Amino acid sequence: MKTLYSNNVVHKCLTKTFYRILCSSTGVWNEDLSTSIKHDIERKWRNKLQASVHDDDNQKSKFYVLSMFPYPSGQLHMGHVRVYTISDTMAHFYRMNGKKVIHPMGWDAFGLPAENAAIERGIEPFAWTKQNIKHMKEQLQNLGCSFEWDRELATCDPNYYHWTQFLFLKLYEEGLVYKKEALVNWDPVDQTVLADEQVDTNCCSWRSGAKVEKKLLNQWFIRTTCFSKSLLDGLDDPVLKNWRDIINLQRHWIGECNGTKFEFELEDTLSQVMKHTLTIFTCNPEYVCNASFIAVAPGSILDRLKFDCDSTVESNDVFKRLPVMAKNPFTGERLPIYVTDQVEYEEGMDCHLGIPGISEMDRLFATAANIPISSPKENSQQLNSVEDVDVARGRINHMAQKLGIGGYPCSSKLRDWLISRQRYWGTPIPIVYCKQCNGPQSVPYSELPVTLPEIERLSNWGKSPLLEATDWLNTKCPKCGGDATRETDTMDTFVDSSWYFLRYLDPHNEDMPFSKSKAAEFMPVDLYIGGKEHAVLHLYYARFMNHFLHSIGLVPYKEPFQRLLVQGMVMGQSYRIKGTGQYLPKENVDFSGPKPVEKGTGLDVVSSWEKMSKSKHNGVHPETVLKDYGIDTTRLLILADVAPTSNRHWTSDTFPGILKWQHRLWLTMRSFLNTRSNLQNIVSDTVLHTPEFKEHEARMFDSRNYYLKGVTFNYTTAFQLSVAISKMQGLTNSLRVSRTIINE
Repeated sequence: MKTLYSNNVVHKCLTKTFYRILCSSTGVWNEDLSTSIKHDIERKWRNKLQASVHDDDNQKSKFYVLSMFPYPSGQLHMGHVRVYTISDTMAHFYRMNGKKVIHPMGWDAFGLPAENAAIERGIEPFAWTKQNIKHMKEQLQNLGCSFEWDRELATCDPNYYHWTQFLFLKLYEEGLVYKKEALVNWDPVDQTVLADEQVDTNCCSWRSGAKVEKKLLNQWFIRTTCFSKSLLDGLDDPVLKNWRDIINLQRHWIGECNGTKFEFELEDTLSQVMKHTLTIFTCNPEYVCNASFIAVAPGSILDRLKFDCDSTVESNDVFKRLPVMAKNPFTGERLPIYVTDQVEYEEGMDCHLGIPGISEMDRLFATAANIPISSPKENSQQLNSVEDVDVARGRINHMAQKLGIGGYPCSSKLRDWLISRQRYWGTPIPIVYCKQCNGPQSVPYSELPVTLPEIERLSNWGKSPLLEATDWLNTKCPKCGGDATRETDTMDTFVDSSWYFLRYLDPHNEDMPFSKSKAAEFMPVDLYIGGKEHAVLHLYYARFMNHFLHSIGLVPYKEPFQRLLVQGMVMGQSYRIKGTGQYLPKENVDFSGPKPVEKGTGLDVVSSWEKMSKSKHNGVHPETVLKDYGIDTTRLLILADVAPTSNRHWTSDTFPGILKWQHRLWLTMRSFLNTRSNLQNIVSDTVLHTPEFKEHEARMFDSRNYYLKGVTFNYTTAFQLSVAISKMQGLTNSLRVSRTIINE
């Protein structure tokens, strides 16, 4: 029995002798494919398949493949294997198609887990993080990923957070950073503030699971609401492709930009300005000059504040008037403030601007509270047309923007970004406080980075550990040179990850976060791959940062990510005792009967597919899978059967299809090599001109084109890598079925 191949294949085999020698140099084709042989092949080729260094060929078009960088916990899990296998597969595909591929890797290394681990173990967070990065990097390399390690970064490296601080100061200069006393979400376990987005629907912390408390603290905010309309409109940018339902998630988070927020100063009964301000929202900024009162919800920050006089001016069953007033920044008029539930509050707001002239609800409340209803002001007369409204609205908003008190279109529910964290392991905020100078003073750019001090042992006492580092805490004021103290809050880790994709492009730049020319050459990211759990917060903050950088001329596009591939989770089968819900390891379950039961007790057991977790005993260690099956098989198993966007049920029941395909590929190559060694005796001019050969040639030509087109479509458009694998399996079958027996 002999095998006949198409003319094209024969020609390539005859002309690529050197490549042929390399491909068969392992010398094991005549043996059966085993895990041992797979490992031998991997060891031989490991250092020959590394990603190339920066490709400077300007004739090639770029393709930036970015996978969300991991937190260095110390161990890869199967979710990591999935996302990085997907990104590496896409990088290989585009690299082999002649693209100048950017495929970097780094570490989202700041945050509470490292600090808590350091407290528990009595070591420094940096040492803990460094050893975790080392181990996870080795694991990624063992997975065979072609990352460009010369672009590697870690957010806890001063060479990185130097530029995070630089961007903070740029935002500060533009009036987009401010400090304000606010009622915040306090995690009593992790002893730190949480942004609203980090509190789940049960009012529990996203990380510790503790019931969140409300606490009044002075906090740093970034005015993300100034870019609300830009971020909302950006979702219609033609640059965005394949965002699917992520568009709706972002749109829902931002909300309809149908109003405006303003900051009103608070004054006591003696007209003394207080340190608090009040954020109000109105859908009718053109009538803000006609406001007569402000209502706040019971339990809101003003309702909770203890005032010097500690008394109310007036109280009844309908309202409670507070002993403070709000100053209308446009008229100078002092507005009374009432605690009441008799008005409707916009979504996400706990205060309401009362304008009786345009609202029946406001008129009724004003009448009940004996509030004088003011007549229209000269600069806010009756507006009779859409043009009048637009002109008046634009005038008021422009005034507010000049005063630095808001005036940007936004939704009522969207808040500014609270970035203060009362912990050690984060980017220091480059601000100092001087008693001689008025207000916070920014650290000069020339003195960046403000590095974290070394603290041998961290405490967990509910205040920033940086308060203990007195040598670091006490400094000099950059403005007057007098004694000053540093800001002890650190930044939310979402700030670090809001711009890392730009640093990858120019990781060794010592003068700027990145060069404008690099950003112009490689942005936007062509394909961004990560979990759906980051499709709201991280994506929103990264988009905000890029919109800001575009506004100051540092990046060419507003939108940073062109295409998104949101991969599903890897699910493991878990087993629980029916009734108690106690999780059991699989080995403690008896499957011999009609229903699974716990060994020893006979209690009924229910099974389900859940996210892999140690506590649920349903996790799989990647190192075990790599050892049992090898790199290529592991990567194929994680990609096969289901679309990348779907959850992957990890079960050995799905393995045989991939294992059999690899076996068929192995046999096909063995047959090919045996045929190649005897080409002159098998392939003759007479054979090449027979009708049977021509029919075979045409069939293989059609088959190749059909499967090649299908594979390409599923790589470049649909991102259905599982379908691409099935297409390649089909091509393998065509190659084997098309063998023609001749010269029997």
